[in-house]
Amino acid sequence: MKYRKILAMAISCVMAFSMTACGGTDSGSADKKEDTAANDEKTDDPGQDSSGEETGGETDQPSDSASTSITLWTYPIGSWGDSATVDGLIKNFNDAHPEIQVTVEYLDYTNGDDQINTAIEGGKAPDLVMEGPERLVANWGAKGLMVDLSDLWTDEAKEAIYDSVESACQNNEGVFYEYPLCMTAHTMAINRDVFEEAGALQYLDEEKGTWTTENFQKAVQAVVDSGKAQAGAVFCGGQGGDQGTRALINNLYGGTFTNPEHTEYTANSEENIKALELLKGMEGLSFDASIQGGDEVNLFSNGTLAMAFCWNVSQEKNNAETIAFDVLPMAFPTESGDPKLCGGIWGFGIFDNGDEARIQAAKTFIDFMANDEAQVVESVKASSYWPVKDLGNIYEGDELMTEYSKFIPFMGDYYQVVSGWAEARTAWWNMLQQIGTGTDVKTAADEFVSTANAAAGN
Repeated sequence: MKYRKILAMAISCVMAFSMTACGGTDSGSADKKEDTAANDEKTDDPGQDSSGEETGGETDQPSDSASTSITLWTYPIGSWGDSATVDGLIKNFNDAHPEIQVTVEYLDYTNGDDQINTAIEGGKAPDLVMEGPERLVANWGAKGLMVDLSDLWTDEAKEAIYDSVESACQNNEGVFYEYPLCMTAHTMAINRDVFEEAGALQYLDEEKGTWTTENFQKAVQAVVDSGKAQAGAVFCGGQGGDQGTRALINNLYGGTFTNPEHTEYTANSEENIKALELLKGMEGLSFDASIQGGDEVNLFSNGTLAMAFCWNVSQEKNNAETIAFDVLPMAFPTESGDPKLCGGIWGFGIFDNGDEARIQAAKTFIDFMANDEAQVVESVKASSYWPVKDLGNIYEGDELMTEYSKFIPFMGDYYQVVSGWAEARTAWWNMLQQIGTGTDVKTAADEFVSTANAAAGN
C-alpha cells in the first residue's frame, strides 16, 4: 500500500525473541537452539538453507493399510481454509502416499466448534483437525478424545521446534496432543490515512509499531476531534477474535489473564480493572455487543472503524481487495513500553476413533506436511504465518511478511491452555457486555474470574 514501509534492517535483527512457556511445563525462550539459529523462523537470513533438523519425513510413520481413507477438518488458518490451496497440498501428499485418501471439511470460527462437537456426539469425529493448543490440548485432549502424538515428537523434533511451542502442545502430564506447523503474533491495526489526517501519527512509533497507553489516548482523541465519531470498538457479541480484546486490556497497564502456571484466572487484577475503566470512559470507543472479531475486521477494512483490535497478517491479505487505505499494523499500547502480544500456534491433532490404520495414516499425513523437507515450506506458506522451527528465509522478498515479522519478538505468554478455557471465553464476552451496559467494572471482572476459576476447578 502507498505508505507501507519496507524494513531496512534484516529480519534477523528482530528475530531474537523469547516466548513464555505454555502448557504444562515452564520452559522459557527457545535458547536451547542458540547454535542452530533458533529464532530464524521468521525469515532471518536470506538464502539460508533449512536447518536440517526435521524429523526426516513420512517414512517413520507408515500406514499398514494398502488403502486407507481419512478425514481432515481444518479451520481457516490462512489458505488452509482455501480448497484450491489444500487440494494442491494433498496432491503432494498423494504423490508420496497414494495409499492414503484424504477428505477435507472446511470450518469457520463461528460454527466450527459446534460442528466438531456434534460430530463427536454422533461418533463421527474427524480423524485429523488443524487448529491450536487451546482446542486440541486444553479442550478435546483434556477430555480424553485425542491420540497421544508422543511418537511424532522424536528427539530430532524436540530439538528443532521452539521450546515454548513444544510446551504448548502437551498437557500437564507431558502427553502431546498437537504436532505444530506454524505460528504468529496477533496485532492490532490502524487506518494510517485517518490517523495522518487527524495529526495522530505523532503519538506512535511507526517504524517499531509501538505506542504508550498515554499516547494511545491522545491518538484516539485526535481521531475523534477530526470528525471520526467511532475510532474503534471493544467487540463483545461472542468469542470470535477475543484474543484482541484480551490483549488490549492486558497490555494497557500490564495486567495478566492467568497466573504463570496457567492454573488460575487473574483478569480481575487492579491493572485490568484500570484498563477496563479507561476504555469504558474513552470517547470514540464503544463496547459493541452487536459484533464479534470478524465483524470488526470487516468494519475496519471498509473504513467504518479507524482501528481494529482483531488483526494479523492474514487479515490484511484476506481483505486486500476491500481495503482502500494504508494499513499500519501496531502492537497494543502499553504503559511500560513492553507489549505482550497473544500468539497463535497451529498444527494437527488426531481424534481417537479406535481405528489404528486410520490413526497411523493420519500420523503419516502430519509427518509429511510438517517434517518433509520439500513439503514443509509449502505447508507453512499456505498458513501465511511463520514456521515453528528454523526453515531459513522462506519469505525473502515478501514486503508484507517482512513488515509483520517485527511483531514476533513481542509474543507473550501462551495462556490459552488453562483448564476451563471454553467456559472462560464465554464468560469474557459476557463480562464485556455487562460493562458496556453499565455494570460496575470491578463487579463484572470479579464475576468473570469467579466463573472462569470454577470452570477450571478452583
